[in-house]
Amino acid sequence: MEKAKRENNRIIIPSSLNYLREVDEFVEQKLREEGVSPSLVTDIAISVTEVVTNAVCHGNKNDCGKKVTVSLEINKKQVAVRITDQGPGFDPGHLANPLAEENLLKDAGRGIFIVRSLMDEVKFEIAPDSGTTVILIKKL
Repeated sequence: MEKAKRENNRIIIPSSLNYLREVDEFVEQKLREEGVSPSLVTDIAISVTEVVTNAVCHGNKNDCGKKVTVSLEINKKQVAVRITDQGPGFDPGHLANPLAEENLLKDAGRGIFIVRSLMDEVKFEIAPDSGTTVILIKKL
């Protein structure tokens, strides 16, 4: 199995869910080193796991030849996490409402909804030829 590549506040993984634990440990360690409160570490880690899962499964279609990059920027006011895949991109406006009656019993489709509830801001940068970047902002 290929190794994840770590550089300061960035980790790059092949598109496989086998790397989720390593990403989670990396993110939590960096946040704790910067003194982020345990409750915020949990919220951010859950959000990163959800978005990385989407990047691997939906963005890169589980293609281990493609990468997912997770970058952290931490300052006194906020934590910003950028998750970038190499997929074709998508329109976040077409995400189904997980609270709609027809979606309540579905097994999937709640990830971005959960992330939006945990983070202060969620932004999408879509580049059809080079992937999608999801930016998560949590104020400290």
